[in-house]
Amino acid sequence: MWQADAASRWFGMELVAIGPGCATLRMTVAAHHCNGHGTAHGGVIFALADSAFAFACNSYNRQTVAQHNTITYHAPGRAGDVLVAEATEVARPGRSGLYDVAVRVGDTLIASFRGASREVPGQHFEETP
Repeated sequence: MWQADAASRWFGMELVAIGPGCATLRMTVAAHHCNGHGTAHGGVIFALADSAFAFACNSYNRQTVAQHNTITYHAPGRAGDVLVAEATEVARPGRSGLYDVAVRVGDTLIASFRGASREVPGQHFEETP
């Protein structure tokens, strides 16, 4: 999935870790990621959290898409900051899932994201028995 994800790579994101129901991504806030206040644009932070969510909910080799998500911003990110987004599965009943993503700079919580997912037909790769 990472090879096909041109958007995450375009933002400058790096896939750090992935496992069943979890994923960690990071990116360094560049000047072109900043808004008129001189802080990381909320859409950039959202994109990082959304990508971590996407990798976590697709980690079971089932095509999975977002149903809806929300984000709360707690502190600003600034140019040069390394944002780390850690996605963890909350629940996965049937074809639906719920995931939380914490975006941090060091120990500082920058944003909290919650995403709901839905499995759709298809896999990312063929599984061998």
